[in-house]
Amino acid sequence: MRTQVAIVGAGPAGLVLANVLLRAGVDIAVVERRSRAEVERRARAGLVEHRVVEYLRAHGLADRLLAEATRHGWCDFLCTGRVLRFDYGAQSGGVRHWVYPQQLLVRDLVADLRKAGHDPQFSLPATRVHVAADGSGPARVECPGLDIECDYVLGCDGPHGITPLALPPQAAPQGELDERYPYDWLTLLAEVDRGVPGVVYAVHEDGFAGVMPRTSRIARLYLEIPAGDATARWTAARVHERLRTRLAGAGAAVPRLGRIRETGVLRMRSSVRQTFQHGRLFLAGDAAHVLTPSGAKGMNLAVADAADLADALIRRYRYGDEAYLAGYTSRRLPEVLRTRDLAAGFLDLLHPQGQHPADRRAELARRLERLSELAEPGAAGAAFAHWYVGAGPDLPAPHTAAPRESTP
Repeated sequence: MRTQVAIVGAGPAGLVLANVLLRAGVDIAVVERRSRAEVERRARAGLVEHRVVEYLRAHGLADRLLAEATRHGWCDFLCTGRVLRFDYGAQSGGVRHWVYPQQLLVRDLVADLRKAGHDPQFSLPATRVHVAADGSGPARVECPGLDIECDYVLGCDGPHGITPLALPPQAAPQGELDERYPYDWLTLLAEVDRGVPGVVYAVHEDGFAGVMPRTSRIARLYLEIPAGDATARWTAARVHERLRTRLAGAGAAVPRLGRIRETGVLRMRSSVRQTFQHGRLFLAGDAAHVLTPSGAKGMNLAVADAADLADALIRRYRYGDEAYLAGYTSRRLPEVLRTRDLAAGFLDLLHPQGQHPADRRAELARRLERLSELAEPGAAGAAFAHWYVGAGPDLPAPHTAAPRESTP
């Protein structure tokens, strides 16, 4: 097969890239190792930033999201028995999140590609990527029974995919770009008796707990556990008991929990590659950087990567602008690192550490003071609100003219 752009991975980054490039007249091919059913039911993120929704709206990719998603502009911090309401919608000037599960967004983006006659090729893993370090082409993606020759390869297949392996060894995360935290999060998808009205962050002496809205009958929950702990030790009874302890005092903000549908463990770490590109290979989303879920930035950063990379490729095909494409890492890496640092600060706020109960109680008192500062209108709360809700910077606007022909 010959195409202009080969995209490996049909998650949010890969599907946004495919749709935006295709609508700009760039020929694309998408391969994905999982089946379509697996991709469209894989529950991950749920909070979509304001700027991401505006970008999808501008490209005609948000119709169903706008019709079905709910809006959220506040969250509750629960600490030492007190509930602090953080109205980030008001503190950011009226900007709010959209609550729309990632699997629904993926379903919509797949449907958009199918309407355009460019179905992703599911259940087709890429096994090898060939790119020249000097950027000479063409590039090639090998799959079972199919070789794709292309101008560029876009790696959107996650941190353990095949495309990151094509980067040189010195691009791997190391030093301050690779951090492991001293705890993990047990992740739960649970049935609830009513919709979760807003995000709840519980900062407790026993450990962190979080409740996130998803649908009217499903909620995502997080529970701090010791680093390296296994799900086998966390029976349903033990999970419910810990959640009751840590969420005590949240009141109406937490619905009654029912059957736990899904359990997993997030190994809490952040990992950012030294570069997101090599020759004609460009990485986006989790293939380039993995952040903790604090602040719900993973999927949103992935779409921001895709927006920048799509804009750069359209400039390349339309105007022959290779310099802008070459600057992809230099543009994206600072935002990724800034987001990682802010998310790490937020994570620290939610996890008071200490070996003895007295130490933890002292840490909780300090956390309560900081959370109170964020909840009260002021400079600190406004700055955090803008970052948390994704009030800017804006993502690239659509291009309208037809692109130039490919130059291998």
